[in-house]
Amino acid sequence: MSEAGVIHDIGYQRYQGPRLGRGALLQAMYVHGLRAAFGLGRSAKSKIFPWGVAGIVLLVAVINAGVRSQTGNWLFDYYQLDDTMSWLVIFFAAIVAPELVSRDIRSGVLPLYFSRPVRAADYVMAKVAALVSAVFLMLGVPQFIMFLTGAFTTKTGMRGVWHELGLLIPGWGYSLLWAFIFASISLLIASLTGKRAFAAGGIVAVFLMTAPIVGVLNVLPSETAHHLSGLASPISLISGVEIWLRDRTDLGLDIGNLGPIYGIEAFCLIAACLLLLLARYRKVASL
Repeated sequence: MSEAGVIHDIGYQRYQGPRLGRGALLQAMYVHGLRAAFGLGRSAKSKIFPWGVAGIVLLVAVINAGVRSQTGNWLFDYYQLDDTMSWLVIFFAAIVAPELVSRDIRSGVLPLYFSRPVRAADYVMAKVAALVSAVFLMLGVPQFIMFLTGAFTTKTGMRGVWHELGLLIPGWGYSLLWAFIFASISLLIASLTGKRAFAAGGIVAVFLMTAPIVGVLNVLPSETAHHLSGLASPISLISGVEIWLRDRTDLGLDIGNLGPIYGIEAFCLIAACLLLLLARYRKVASL
């Protein structure tokens, strides 16, 4: 009996197609993350909460548009829509962020991701972009519905349309600020645990537990403490940025002349969360 080995040709061939590179990897992870944020491609149960929240925000925008068409005045403007829906945004981010990152930790697929030419920065960029896009769509689409109503009901022709567009674009910028702050904080917290319930609870706790600090600082006798109190909570921080940029005084927060500090902290908060998130996944990728 011969002990020589035999090589069988079973038809395997080298891949001859195009190699799409890093851009295609980023796009694939981003699209997958955005679909997961709204439960697309998953069971009906996964769609209930994100689409329920989106439906509520859309309904509020439609009611607001109906009032505008009948009376000529908004119940609330583009900025106030974001402020009014703030708690829904918190719960939306608390559910979606763990879906994007905690599931990967729990299922143990991160080593598989990083065994391919995927960098930690790529993974973080795709997940942040997906959640930012999801939050922005949830707020930006209702704002666009409001814009269409304002544009079609204006009595000054194209001048009124341009005026309404001039209100919409800064409103979208405000929504983008909301999206970046909520996405960066939520993903950082969710990246620390593979248990989605713990991650969701931690995200909600951060936003809920920081709000009372603002009230405590406001009862102190120091006027400086009053002006800086909004820095203690992400929600009041965003309101402080709006007060600074729009020179508003009706939001229940007194920032004095410290508006630039609110803008700087908002930028630093986003940057710090993203850098910590990147450091977290660089550590995972090096294991």
